Amino acid sequence: MSSMTFGQKSFTPSPPDKGSFPLDHEGLCKRPMLKYMLCLTQNNNRNSECRQEAKDYLECRMENNLMAKEDFKKLAFDIRMTKKNVLLMCTGSVASLKVPEISKALLSTGMFCIRVVVTEKAKHFFDLKDLPPGVDSFSDDLEWSSWEKRGDPVLHIELRKWADIGLVAPLDANTLGKVAAGIADNLVTCCLRAWDFSRPLLVCPAMNTQMWLHPVTSSNLRILESWGFRVIQCIEKTLVCGDTGLGAMAEIHEIVAKAVEAMKSE
Repeated sequence: MSSMTFGQKSFTPSPPDKGSFPLDHEGLCKRPMLKYMLCLTQNNNRNSECRQEAKDYLECRMENNLMAKEDFKKLAFDIRMTKKNVLLMCTGSVASLKVPEISKALLSTGMFCIRVVVTEKAKHFFDLKDLPPGVDSFSDDLEWSSWEKRGDPVLHIELRKWADIGLVAPLDANTLGKVAAGIADNLVTCCLRAWDFSRPLLVCPAMNTQMWLHPVTSSNLRILESWGFRVIQCIEKTLVCGDTGLGAMAEIHEIVAKAVEAMKSE
């Protein structure tokens, strides 16, 4: 906190007594305060929807000696309570190029912890090293190497238990058909086959326009929706293959918004 000057003397304010909440005359925490107030306004004063903004504001006040320092856990701000676990699954669509970017966008909200599950074909489109620091990735080989004897954890079950939200981005035509038929032949499809539908499961289709227009696509999506999958509709644009039309994966900001919406609905 900046010092105040009176005549030739200057001093740095000390923290007030516990329980007091003095005015922020210098506006040191004006920005986080306004973000918190805006969040309350947008959410009809439901403080539960603005926990992160409230935490940021209180943290600013503590750092600037505008309130006594407190353990956030005692204030019910344990970060583990405010974040949800997202299992981001990606399949063999060229849209998997965007998986590192999707991961970064989800993390930037401050609302999620992420693990990434990849099919072997998805690995063709991006390097796992490009995932944000601290984001673990899982693939088919780990499903088998992690189990040796009865009593060992089964990876796809452990991942499903860990996840609060499932997000398949992208969902290619092949995996869509497999899931609709109940096939579980890789780590991604095993996670989906074992999913607990009391938890949100979002899918983002991505495929060539003619694949999207094929009658089996809408049929498969209706099956998934009847089971509880939430479909984030694809969009129209010029695809990587050069065709223009429906089939492109939804924009990243839309995917993140749907994940946040799913989290808040829990």
